[in-house]
Amino acid sequence: MSYTRSKRTISLAWTGASGAPYGLKLLFCLLQADFQVFLMISKAARVVLATESDLKINSQADKAKQQLLAHFSAVYDIDSSEILGNLCVLGQDEWFSPPASGSAAPKQMVICPCSTGTLAAVATGMSNHLLERAADVVLKERGQLLLVPRETPFNAIHLEHMLSLSKLGATIMPAAPGFYHDPKSVEDLINFMVARILDHLGVEHTLAQRWGYESGGPNPK
Repeated sequence: MSYTRSKRTISLAWTGASGAPYGLKLLFCLLQADFQVFLMISKAARVVLATESDLKINSQADKAKQQLLAHFSAVYDIDSSEILGNLCVLGQDEWFSPPASGSAAPKQMVICPCSTGTLAAVATGMSNHLLERAADVVLKERGQLLLVPRETPFNAIHLEHMLSLSKLGATIMPAAPGFYHDPKSVEDLINFMVARILDHLGVEHTLAQRWGYESGGPNPK
């Protein structure tokens, strides 16, 4: 497969923690913002997706891409051809893809949701497959790595791994939506977390009202 780098790029990984709706919404927002997204989906993440969204993603990258685009077309009533070229689904053994090398990898990566197993692998420098290698590359190249763990409670091992990654420059963003915006639905809670992630990535959005601004009023740029 050949790749082009004509627009802003980002790596996105889904792993086996609960929180598949966060990952789905984040992917859609990034595609809509005209990012080229290199998406990596772990085997456990496919199980979680099927459980939490009734979306059974094929293990073959091309089929998975078509399933995701069809899902977005149905949920958001859009023409998926508009974002078709922005999505690149990668298998776990695609070592010649851009995220595997510091010379080509995006400078930003989000793991959302992030399992504690993935957290441990990234914190200890494991690179057993592309997803872990991609995170390692972003760290070594001094890029921006965001991890969104979804577990409770955290034990000392989890916390030590988070501290280690934070010291390396990664951002730890537990999936902990706020309630001060008076959410009316699960979608509101999902949007809250995805909005915080987009803020850290520098992506403009209108998903959630910002603190201190009246409801219906303008959000700051």
